[in-house]
Amino acid sequence: MRKKLAAVAAIFALAALVWVCHSLGLLLERTIIKENEIKETSKLTRGGVTVIIDPGHGGIDAGKMGVNGAEEKEINLRIAMKIKTILDEEGVSTVMTRTSDERLAGSQVDDLKARVDIMNSQDPALVVSIHQNSYRDAGVSGAQVFYHSDSEEGEEAARMIQEQLNKVNPGNTKEIKENDTYYILKNTEVPVVIVECGFLSNFEEAERLSDEGYQETVAEAVAEGIKMFCF
Repeated sequence: MRKKLAAVAAIFALAALVWVCHSLGLLLERTIIKENEIKETSKLTRGGVTVIIDPGHGGIDAGKMGVNGAEEKEINLRIAMKIKTILDEEGVSTVMTRTSDERLAGSQVDDLKARVDIMNSQDPALVVSIHQNSYRDAGVSGAQVFYHSDSEEGEEAARMIQEQLNKVNPGNTKEIKENDTYYILKNTEVPVVIVECGFLSNFEEAERLSDEGYQETVAEAVAEGIKMFCF
């Protein structure tokens, strides 16, 4: 009798084990399907978001000149194009204000107006204007992100990008800074940040900013901040 009971118990235990394994298998399958659905939804969402990347200056407007002879306009464009490539690979829709060494209008003021027109007409989630800084004290260095003082979204985006840039150079103590005088910041109707990637007046930083590998690192940091803000 005891043997029969033991056999019945073993059969029930085996059946229970089979049921548990089957249930876990179904749960795992549903989880995988759900994750795939989320990924697909994320791709669709990203495809519907537009980010404008604005390489500052261009053409006869070289911007700041580095102590190593590097021109700001060229560094801006290189970093901006690398940001575009990264975002494109992530399925983010990007618009460039320029993709070559050109100015968008005959005068500097008209050039800025043309850039603002592009920014306001595209209804982007964010505009990121890439620049390089300069200062009379050659010892000053470090990336810094600016935003309009009345833009909460701009402030949020600036903070996220600044955090990523500070990871590239942990010694950088600069923080985001509000501004309501820069033409692009005060004339746009969409969230905008200006990223000053470093100081061309500092020889060591000018050399780094002229290096393609470092430009890629900066671009990755900026792109990561953009993705954090947008998604």
